[in-house]
Amino acid sequence: MGILTTQVGAAIAKGLFHSLGPGGTVFVRVGFAALVLLALWRPRVGGYSRGDYVAAVAFGLALGGMNLAFYLALDRIPLGIAVTLEFVGPLGVAVCGSRRRLDLLWVILAGAGVLLLSPIGGADLDLLGALLALTAGGLWAAYILLSARVGRAFPGGAGLVIAMLVAAVLLTPVGILSGGAELLRPTILAAGLGVAVLSSAIPYSLELEALRRLPAHVFGVMMSLEPAAGALVGLVILNENIGIRGLSAVALVSVATVGATRSVRD
Repeated sequence: MGILTTQVGAAIAKGLFHSLGPGGTVFVRVGFAALVLLALWRPRVGGYSRGDYVAAVAFGLALGGMNLAFYLALDRIPLGIAVTLEFVGPLGVAVCGSRRRLDLLWVILAGAGVLLLSPIGGADLDLLGALLALTAGGLWAAYILLSARVGRAFPGGAGLVIAMLVAAVLLTPVGILSGGAELLRPTILAAGLGVAVLSSAIPYSLELEALRRLPAHVFGVMMSLEPAAGALVGLVILNENIGIRGLSAVALVSVATVGATRSVRD
């Protein structure tokens, strides 16, 4: 469920770029998500160790940076391609959690998928957009590891709320500069609230609970539907046809993920 809501929310968010820009859109998303989660969980924020608070703040920085980098990438490249490149992060977490030699094959397949989307592979793809998506992937890997740490340290959604508030503060200057007066329009705010619920409040809450019960590398491979879901939502909602090359890249990354999943389970 979280995978689908995330991609639908991303498609809606891309429609807001013409009004708010990527920076304003991510600010509205994270800001509203922080308020929704704060009202939902009403967490107790005192009484934890210094290390716990450091982890929660680091989690928030990774979360804010991940979303900003992804939206900046999404402004330049199709949704399915952006998600495929970003997914290198969770796949890396999955492979690093295993010690089988066969995992080298999954790394090679995923690398081939990324190569297909690069200028070296002959793709006509915005280079900065691709680099931003890969940056988002690296921050997504950090998000997975930090989410597991924070989930163990804080009960309920307390750690997630702290992280979302940190991310919202981090993104405030970027959001105001990018969105300007458009941030005050009721229709824009309503759409931003929808993006916040679909892309942040629902999936992050589900992921936090999942990471309390699963090792980080297992969670990483369970996200294997992300590239395919991104390509499908991009086609249906945004009318983005990523072509044979893009579909081949999605397929390679997805096969690599399925292989990594089998390696972890065996």
